Amino acid sequence: MTVVFAIFGVKALWLLYIWLISGIVCSYLAARKGYTERHGLATGLLLSAIGIVIWLIIPARADSNWKLRGPVGRERKSSKAAEA
Repeated sequence: MTVVFAIFGVKALWLLYIWLISGIVCSYLAARKGYTERHGLATGLLLSAIGIVIWLIIPARADSNWKLRGPVGRERKSSKAAEA
């Protein structure tokens, strides 16, 4: 009887990891695209891994870090050349 519970526990642990990581990633993507982190966190926790795909599709705002510095966080070379 304990084997059944152990197998269920491992699956539940992996699903919990996926749920939490999707919340973190959606929150990060929302903040980078110029929206509030709360919107991203809610999307990630309610829709799980589908929320990541949704935030990749949603367009970034004009003054967001996504457009100014790129998706990862480094400044683009074209913006440095334009300033110089």
